[in-house]
Amino acid sequence: MVMAMIATAGLVKRYGEVVALNGLDLAIEGGIVGLLGPNGAGKSTLVKILLGLVRPTAGTAAVLGLDVRRRKATIRRQIGYMPEHESLAPGLDGGGSVYFAARLTGLPHADAMQRAHLVLNYVGMGDERHRKVETYSTGMKQKIKFAQAIVHHPRVLMLDEPTAGLDPRTRVEMLDLIRDAARSGGMHVILSTHILPDVERICDRVAILDRGRLVTQGALADLREADRLAWEVRVRGDVRLFLDALSRRSLGAEVQEGGAVRVSRGNGTVDTRPILEAAVESGVQVRALTPSRSSLEALFSKLVAESRAEGVIRNS
Repeated sequence: MVMAMIATAGLVKRYGEVVALNGLDLAIEGGIVGLLGPNGAGKSTLVKILLGLVRPTAGTAAVLGLDVRRRKATIRRQIGYMPEHESLAPGLDGGGSVYFAARLTGLPHADAMQRAHLVLNYVGMGDERHRKVETYSTGMKQKIKFAQAIVHHPRVLMLDEPTAGLDPRTRVEMLDLIRDAARSGGMHVILSTHILPDVERICDRVAILDRGRLVTQGALADLREADRLAWEVRVRGDVRLFLDALSRRSLGAEVQEGGAVRVSRGNGTVDTRPILEAAVESGVQVRALTPSRSSLEALFSKLVAESRAEGVIRNS
């Protein structure tokens, strides 16, 4: 049996009358995992509990099989954390900032100095290491924070909005660094973000939280496959006649921007046969017939809405 990188069972956290986590059951095996959820979903509280910064009200949580209540120090030595908000100490240069982070993890002076220079070169900040951090751009500060997170070569990286405020070029550079650290450096990654294209670009799996509970988790490809309930059809001919013929077969249809017709049937899959029959009946020519795949944003919104309406928790 594969040990979960992150595991929680019945995890509850209350702040007075506010319930941040409501019996969260979660198991993440590893890889690059996108942690998603609307504001107030409980993502930040979960990360703080896993780091040992917040004590849970009830339930259990473990990182790499280690209980967060009893093994905080051991867990922290194996985790690299990149916070969302400004965390660099003014007055230090880039090299000193990363060296300081390395020493905090317990590395001796010589090893900390060597590792600091290695990771500064790795993130592309070798030529800027002697500048004071307060003179850095947003992108440079994010790279220094990432270097701090990986300087001790942790087994798990927890990244909170690592591309926030970055321009498109620097954003791609950061995502490439994260992916390389995971795949070449052998690190597992928890990417907590609201930027869904970042998740689509580098994540293998996702876990979606809402109101402190798990909405769904699983491989991104599997979630999308399960959501493939429709077809996009491009036709030549009278589209109105085609829509009428689809309606007579109890198929929903809408004309999308660009002219394609999206054909669906509630929550059920759609066979291509009735679509082709509708085309023959209406006298239109089918020019293209392709599966309609929801964007991650659309899938995310759909799953959260369904979980709120039905109270459904899914595991893929």
